[in-house]
Amino acid sequence: MSAKRSGEMKPLTLQALAVTLIATVIAAKSPYQSVLQHSRIRGRQHGPNVCAMQRIQGTDKKYFTNCKQWYHRKICGKPTVVTYECCPGYEKVIGEKGCPAALPLVNIYNTLGVVGATTTKMYSERASLQKEIEGPGSFTFFSPSNEAWAALPTEILDALVSNVNIELLNVLHYHMVNKRLTSEDLKHGSSFPSMYQDFDVHIQHYSNGIVTVNCARLVKTDQHATNGIVHVVDRVITAITNNVNSFLDTDEELESLQTAIAAAGLTGMLESEGSYTIFAPTNEAFKKIPQEMLDRILGDPVALKDLLNYHILKNLHCSESIVSGTPLETLQGTVLEVGCDGQEITLNGKTIVTEKDKLGTNGVVHYINELLIPDSVKTLKELAEGAPQVSTATKLFLDAGLGPQLTGSNAMTLLAPLNDAFKGSLTMTPELRKVMRNHILKNKFSSKSLYHGQELETLGGNKLRVFVFRNNLCIENACIAAHDKNGRYATMFIVDKVLAPPMGTIMDVLKADSRFSTLVDNIQKAGLTELLNKKGTYTVFAPTNDAFRTMPPADLNKLTNPKELIKLLKYHIGDEFLISGAVTSHTRVKPLSGDKLELGMRNSTMYVNRVPVVDGDMMATNGVVHAVGSIIKPLRKLTPFLQLTSSLKILKGNAYFSSYLQPVKTMSPVQ
Repeated sequence: MSAKRSGEMKPLTLQALAVTLIATVIAAKSPYQSVLQHSRIRGRQHGPNVCAMQRIQGTDKKYFTNCKQWYHRKICGKPTVVTYECCPGYEKVIGEKGCPAALPLVNIYNTLGVVGATTTKMYSERASLQKEIEGPGSFTFFSPSNEAWAALPTEILDALVSNVNIELLNVLHYHMVNKRLTSEDLKHGSSFPSMYQDFDVHIQHYSNGIVTVNCARLVKTDQHATNGIVHVVDRVITAITNNVNSFLDTDEELESLQTAIAAAGLTGMLESEGSYTIFAPTNEAFKKIPQEMLDRILGDPVALKDLLNYHILKNLHCSESIVSGTPLETLQGTVLEVGCDGQEITLNGKTIVTEKDKLGTNGVVHYINELLIPDSVKTLKELAEGAPQVSTATKLFLDAGLGPQLTGSNAMTLLAPLNDAFKGSLTMTPELRKVMRNHILKNKFSSKSLYHGQELETLGGNKLRVFVFRNNLCIENACIAAHDKNGRYATMFIVDKVLAPPMGTIMDVLKADSRFSTLVDNIQKAGLTELLNKKGTYTVFAPTNDAFRTMPPADLNKLTNPKELIKLLKYHIGDEFLISGAVTSHTRVKPLSGDKLELGMRNSTMYVNRVPVVDGDMMATNGVVHAVGSIIKPLRKLTPFLQLTSSLKILKGNAYFSSYLQPVKTMSPVQ
């Protein structure tokens, strides 16, 4: 019996082992091999060894396709055309489907011709390299494509071909490594000594499957030869001998940047080992920002270091590695949105890169004609002016004479309401000036550190309360509507409403508003004044005078009965604190009397038991008041019969069930 069980278990064990091995093999694939495999899958309907390629329309640039690109049909924001070609190492056979034949295995010199690198083959012959790459050995040749040679400036190409035995031979040797390196061996960040004075070639193997050598993209990989392997690249590469700091020091166009780097103490870092990407602002870029702002940053070591670190990515990114928008972390700690638009690199959506791929031994430099200014170096005024959605608030802060606070170095937090939060006249008055002062907190806060019940003091001397809800973080009636903007000394929170600090208890709020005179009288008659004056967290849905006036006479008469009056009033008082920002599509609150109230939001209007709130978020020290134009009544409960009827209506409206709900026809009796 046990032997039989053992025999039955064996296939399962082998199957599990096979799955594990397959998973291990898949996991071990390089990003390039994974993308190549996806291209094979997309091309297999056209025959064996066919790969789907995506060509950017209007160009000759082709890419093996990953899943995202396949469905988007875009690379660098440009539409692509799908073509089907032989996968690396295979060729077509006349009369047969796909690419069934392996390319002939010949020496490197002849392989150059097989893969279409005929210009490199010709220059190899002229430079007397032919014998070397026909003979014994195990080489890797990063061969420039014909288009790469043609793209060289005429004066450089002329200098090479006029001195073939030295200059051209040296260039070709720099494209060679004295051992066989497949795409799997080309690890991200690796380097290998070339056959030209052992100067290294630098490899980047990106997660999107792009592989580069000295920032030249491999466009045909793994073309095997009897004495090595050929990878075709899209540009002619040159020897790298200096680190990025030495490179920056030699260009007069970057003098302002050199001065700033020295002042910030970053020279040593840029001379040390690493793998950086530097977006280098030109002298012109420094001239574009206001002189006052530039002088302030250059005179502040902390701000200057933040500014420069915002231009440096933690990892090396050649331009060819960028095929879509990607957030990349800077040394400053925040991210840059690095993307592309056709041939152009974009930074935070702007095409400001003027020169690309200036490679050093420890990184790459891309020139930009505009400074990238992080929030962390800005004053409150600069933060606010950079956010057009709070332009109204920014103007009002300045009109209220708060410019010195917005440009100073004191630790503060600015609460900036969105433009559409302001209603009515915006002429500056003493009252409006007081309102704006209450939008500046005395200390610098992070929204992540705020907690429920916390009190925050304003410049106006008011204490504002923090409320943490499931879906929102609010300060009094205003909820935070965007991520914090952390400036040099201060922080800005963008909020959805103009702040309304509490001016008294719920009874004080009701008494101060003539719309609630009838409600106040009824509260006093019912003996609830003390309740709404004492400490608590109540939400009052306050019927206006019109709400009482439009009540049916029979309902109005009931209010002469003290018990009925108390019952009605308590049904309008929730036993927890809820501002409009805390209400979602299905929020319930328990009133002091009766069944739960159903709250919801529709088109920015709050509803309670389907009654719209006509004026919300009137803050009190012990709760909040929301005005309603109708008396709130309990929602009608469905009886079991009505529930069944409702369910049948739903089912009848469903095509699948409707055929089962047709009336049964009675049969006529047989005559």
